[in-house]
Amino acid sequence: MKMGSKIQLHRQPILPLRPLEKPAEEANKTKKDKTPSFKEILQSKIFEKSGLKFSKHAQERLISRNINLNETDIVKINNAVDKAAEKGVKDSLILFNEVAFVISIKNRTVITAVDGENLKENVFTNIDGAVII
Repeated sequence: MKMGSKIQLHRQPILPLRPLEKPAEEANKTKKDKTPSFKEILQSKIFEKSGLKFSKHAQERLISRNINLNETDIVKINNAVDKAAEKGVKDSLILFNEVAFVISIKNRTVITAVDGENLKENVFTNIDGAVII
């Protein structure tokens, strides 16, 4: 066999094995979007003190519907949860200041919140008691 004297090189671009990192501007945007606002942090701290837990869904509803609760409101809702628990209620609808809260009494967790405008023609299911404050 006779070997040729020419060497052929095939020039191809070199590609990285992993995706390129996002530019700094884009990376900062995603960090800012995921950072909770001061209002969200404050409300979560108030909720932690109360003994009531708020599901992620309930927290989103409170924020999207601009429902603001202060410590006094939380105490009143907490007392309503205690009353429902005394009566053996497992899942309750608590009406407070034109806002309806569906709460798991057993877990002491607010499942959702509905404000006055969204209450109209609404059907609440899977509750076995109601407390009106």
